[in-house]
Amino acid sequence: MTSKSVVKKPADHRVLFAVLVGLFLVLAFFSSIAIGAVSLSLTDVINALYARIASVQSDDIGRLNEAVVWDLRLSRVITAMIVGASLATCGAAMQGLFGNPLADPGIVGVSSGASLGAIIVVVLQISTFGIWTLPIGAFVAGVATTFLIYALARPGKDGGDNTKLLLVGIAVNAIGGAFAGYLTYLATAEQLQSLTFWSMGSLSGAKWITVAISLPPAVIGIWLLYRWSRPLDLLALGERQARHLGVDVTVLRCKLIFVTALLVAAAVSFSGTIGFVGLVIPHLFRLMIGPAHRLLIPFSAAGGALLVMLADLAARTLDPPSEVPIGVIMGSLGGPFFLWMIYRSSKARGGQE
Repeated sequence: MTSKSVVKKPADHRVLFAVLVGLFLVLAFFSSIAIGAVSLSLTDVINALYARIASVQSDDIGRLNEAVVWDLRLSRVITAMIVGASLATCGAAMQGLFGNPLADPGIVGVSSGASLGAIIVVVLQISTFGIWTLPIGAFVAGVATTFLIYALARPGKDGGDNTKLLLVGIAVNAIGGAFAGYLTYLATAEQLQSLTFWSMGSLSGAKWITVAISLPPAVIGIWLLYRWSRPLDLLALGERQARHLGVDVTVLRCKLIFVTALLVAAAVSFSGTIGFVGLVIPHLFRLMIGPAHRLLIPFSAAGGALLVMLADLAARTLDPPSEVPIGVIMGSLGGPFFLWMIYRSSKARGGQE
């Protein structure tokens, strides 16, 4: 009787936690649609959603509400969810790949590399693949950057080295910033607006076409990472232990680098660089539900979607009618959290010594 209750308690805790996360997601979704320059009630939002789906004729006010919901806000909210889910699950996978809780697409330079690829497409006016050129450019640069980072900061037999990873991230971000600065020097006045967008992060350019382009790679990437949950758990123990347990580390490493770059590309292609999502969310959920990636991946996806939705809502409403860049909001939240993690890691290491 006692052993059953001990086993059942964590499961009940996780189910309750999942329900709470789901409720917060729904609340944030409808709040993000309702709140803005034109405030809508929950009834207005539901009626507008139903009217477009069911092709119901509305009066003048109803048509105005429908336009606000469908043409201005819904695509932006869905894009925020895609970006947040992509960055958070990417962070969870990278922390398993590097064996390091400080791994994050922005900190180690993956987001910088992917953004640089997108900036190159913008400044050089490359249009080889039509509307897919921008995400493809971000993806290719993201893959190359992730391979470079892994080669330079590859975890050893005892797991990841925080100092080494941070130094590599600083160097990669500096190199990416230098190239971006040079492209800024070459850019036209019109292109400079786009480069400012990339550097600070924003969802103001979100449209239904951005949802259509970024949603498929995000869904595929998150699904693949969930399928690789067990190999990721084993890899987190260290490469040598994972090999002994039957994991083809080389193949898994290449798969993870490919998919994490895909997710980062899906996120930064239309939002620019938004930092710390992949650091904050996986770390918090790892503390709450444990390190098993079978739970960590879907929880991180939900938590990342929730965080970026709320950050975008704050960006739109803190200083109306202008917008605060979402990267500024995430930096103000993620920077102190990052310092706390470094302090916590140093304190734990000092205690062990």
